[in-house]
Amino acid sequence: MSHRGTAEKLTAKSDPIYQTKPLSVLRQVIRRVTPIITLKGRRVGGSTHQIPIEIGSTQGKTLSILESRKRPCRNMAFKLSSELVDESKGSGDAICKKEETHRIVEEKRAFAHSR
Repeated sequence: MSHRGTAEKLTAKSDPIYQTKPLSVLRQVIRRVTPIITLKGRRVGGSTHQIPIEIGSTQGKTLSILESRKRPCRNMAFKLSSELVDESKGSGDAICKKEETHRIVEEKRAFAHSR
């Protein structure tokens, strides 16, 4: 056995990142990036109000992917991977957009009854 194989096995045993399943980590990251609620324009009287609307998981994932498209990378795989890495660190465009949307929804909660 080579020294490299031995070093990799020792690293895999001691490092907790190797003990987690990558698919569960990916699902957890996507769940954290996906928004639950969004704003939709609704005409009430003579003016248009932004009304908070709950969205499904598919539409939330679509919104988070659309937000990651704005990254300046070569292709979509790099954009998504860098977005997921940034999300695990707690920053990133999709996280900022989600927090901003939820903050605005809290401000517009008064119009929630006029769905």
